[in-house]
Amino acid sequence: MKNEVVIKTEQLTKRFGDFIATNAISFEVYAGEIFGFLGANGAGKTTAMRMLCGLSVPSSGAATIAGCDVYKEPERLKKSIGYMSQKFSLYEDLTVSENLEFFGGIYGMSRNQIKAKADRVLKQLGLDVDKDKLVGSLPLGWKQKLAFSVAVFHDPKIVFLDEPTGGVDPITRRQFWDLIYEAAGRGITVFVTTHYMDEAEYCNRISMMVDGVIKALDTPDNLKRQFNASSMDEVFFELARGAKRSAD
Repeated sequence: MKNEVVIKTEQLTKRFGDFIATNAISFEVYAGEIFGFLGANGAGKTTAMRMLCGLSVPSSGAATIAGCDVYKEPERLKKSIGYMSQKFSLYEDLTVSENLEFFGGIYGMSRNQIKAKADRVLKQLGLDVDKDKLVGSLPLGWKQKLAFSVAVFHDPKIVFLDEPTGGVDPITRRQFWDLIYEAAGRGITVFVTTHYMDEAEYCNRISMMVDGVIKALDTPDNLKRQFNASSMDEVFFELARGAKRSAD
């Protein structure tokens, strides 16, 4: 159901001593949406995402993810989401197939489910002939596409992607976004952070964080109209001009 709210935050806040990393943010994300969560280094994006994934406990406020309270139901939450971190999130000393089998087992899939799904994923990625290669021997672009496929292997309601295309060439980035569109077409909600403003154009809606607060949230076209900008780069620079922080 397209208008179903699958992510809802209300005044979500994270403090580290006197420092407020994420300051009372409130927003909603809908089922099947590609939602861009953008901001400069230090804006609070990664801190917010870690709270939404149940990896960090909020200081105050509330968040519901796929019907789970991030405070009270962290284990149930983790079964409903997929997550791909900035750092590479596969086991490089296992083969491609072994990684798929391992994570499928963690997600509670049966052996038959894992085999059927792995066959489809390997064919889709063009890795069927390389399934017995160690992941550590693959080029970075292939590793990241495989990591995404692992993150959605169990068909989660939501997948969180933390700067998933960092360091890869433009062609590989475009292929990665094809995988994102395919997942969204299956009803998976995609919550993605990126430093590439051209990728913001691929999202249904985006939010822009500055110094721990959300300064803007709308479709890319509406934001460009609002800021009289020809590109999302111009919107970003306009919003980030007064930012005081330099690192998350």
